[in-house]
Amino acid sequence: MSDYFKKLLDLLKVEREEDRQSYIRLTEMSSVSERRANGLSWYPIAIRGNEMTRGEYLAVEVERTTHQDIPHQLRFGVPAVLFSNHDAKNDRVEGIISHQSGNRLKITLRTDELPEWSRDGKLGIDLLFDDNSYDEMQNALKAASALSDNEKDGLLVSVLTGEKAPTFHERLAQQENPKLNASQNEALHKILSANELAIVHGPPGTGKTTTVVQAIKALAQRDHKPILVVAPSNTAVDLLSEKLSEEGLNVVRVGNPVRVSERLMSLTLDSKMSAHPGIKEVKALKKQASEYKNMAHKYKRQFGKAERDQRKALFDEAHRIMKDVGQMEQYVSEDVLGKAQVITATLVGSNHYTVRNLSYGTVFIDEAGQALEPACWIPILKAEKVVLAGDHFQLAPTIKSTEAARSGLSKTLLEKCAELHPESVVLLEEQYRMNEAIMGFSSKEFYQNKLKAHASVANRTLFEGDMPLTFIDTAGCGFDEKLEGTSSTNPEEAAFLFKHLTQLVTAYTEANPTIPNNPNNFPTIAVISPYKQQIGVLKDQLQHSPVLQPFLGKISVNTIDSFQGQERDVVYISMTRSNPEGEIGFLSDIRRMNVAMTRAKKKLVVIGDSATLSQLQFYSDFITYAENLNAYQSAWEFVES
Repeated sequence: MSDYFKKLLDLLKVEREEDRQSYIRLTEMSSVSERRANGLSWYPIAIRGNEMTRGEYLAVEVERTTHQDIPHQLRFGVPAVLFSNHDAKNDRVEGIISHQSGNRLKITLRTDELPEWSRDGKLGIDLLFDDNSYDEMQNALKAASALSDNEKDGLLVSVLTGEKAPTFHERLAQQENPKLNASQNEALHKILSANELAIVHGPPGTGKTTTVVQAIKALAQRDHKPILVVAPSNTAVDLLSEKLSEEGLNVVRVGNPVRVSERLMSLTLDSKMSAHPGIKEVKALKKQASEYKNMAHKYKRQFGKAERDQRKALFDEAHRIMKDVGQMEQYVSEDVLGKAQVITATLVGSNHYTVRNLSYGTVFIDEAGQALEPACWIPILKAEKVVLAGDHFQLAPTIKSTEAARSGLSKTLLEKCAELHPESVVLLEEQYRMNEAIMGFSSKEFYQNKLKAHASVANRTLFEGDMPLTFIDTAGCGFDEKLEGTSSTNPEEAAFLFKHLTQLVTAYTEANPTIPNNPNNFPTIAVISPYKQQIGVLKDQLQHSPVLQPFLGKISVNTIDSFQGQERDVVYISMTRSNPEGEIGFLSDIRRMNVAMTRAKKKLVVIGDSATLSQLQFYSDFITYAENLNAYQSAWEFVES
């Protein structure tokens, strides 16, 4: 096995163990209400229906009947268990979540009938540890390692691991797509001319999704080979699926969309299968099998040999019919997938049993800057060529084990390939989100000063005469941080932030007198902090800011990570840290700050203590940048006013 893949396998093993231990800590010693609060349980639930499915499995539809506002981690493809709150140890049956939407989900159980205990007592669904995803990643790494020894079939693997250089069709004529700007068209050409690898580096607001969609369309029309489009998050997969369908491509979404729009639902494999002419017969057979099962259940427990034989014959017939159903569903599924131009899924979802054996001309990995490398190898092994799209200067993948992250698991395939093969990379240079003063610092620090603001956004502000960028320095104001658990808070900084925001909103409504009667036209505002505990303080302060109450629907308060990929008219960042030692903790993760600073379209306000922040060159440079734009202010000016 090559050293490259051996190292990845070792890191994955460390990560798996850390993930398992944190799951055990969250579940083994916790009550059902604690598991529910941690997003690991639905309890209580009601069974809303069930039907036989392929093999001797039962698909059970359940609904959570209370606590519906609690966020949860139950999603398509993960293992789970149906349980009863009775004490008996065997009152549980395992399965896989085969559909989840709103407060309903389907769990496919490894049984052919509902157990007796499901009819009494309160029922719930618990998430199980997801060994399956780790198994898929591990198997992909082993398969890639085996391929790397094969001169002919291992070319793509050799390019991605840096052993060989990527090649391009040098003579391919440049296409000009009128929907794309110059650097987007350059990326399109790179994708069309690449034989093994192309990389679309898309900084914030540069139209990465638009570029990727147009490239997929051009490839589909030129090569007539199926294309696989994957991303680490369901949300990104949904967005691409919808946009590709709008371009007239035949898209099949494998897995379960998070955004429950009618358009998206119609793209799912389930939906396309149910519209297939062959499915009528499947439904009729399922009904017949169900009738045989119901007849079998009418035989109660005390009966003789003749009844027992009759009952067995009915069950056997139901199973025989379901075997036919399985074969017919397989045929319908293969027919639907065979006609698809594009198949979309999450990284692990690309190996779902319905599409496991398919191969593709090209695989596109979107949000590749947030994708764990072992997961990327699952779809890569199915294609001749890879297109990575993302930005390795924004959020990295979430990794549970600090040891694995430190040893290299946090470095993505996108980042490695961008370093190894700069000839494969095209940087999208024109952004359509930010005023150029907001964009400038990020462009200088991360993108070699290459970003340009499109004319439509370069000079836009919240209202005439307003500053697009402000750094407010709290040094010397006595706004000291407080440690709460493992997280920092700064109540004085939070109170100051809302005082400043209140002044801004007052000035805005004076400049736009019709706003109080039309709150829908009020700008969108994000209040961001890197610290979870500070978010709690900020949310509390917001409720006590009278001027802001009519506009609460337009103001979001949350951590940086939750705003990745989003934008707002106005962004306030509460830096929180302020201490004599100059300790800034994980504020030193400058990629996370890049995300925070590039969410704003018209106004960015950063509030922090320069004495503490300046310990890191990045923040020292930011403060200098603000000073040069005349955008530096001391909090003293406001405290005393």
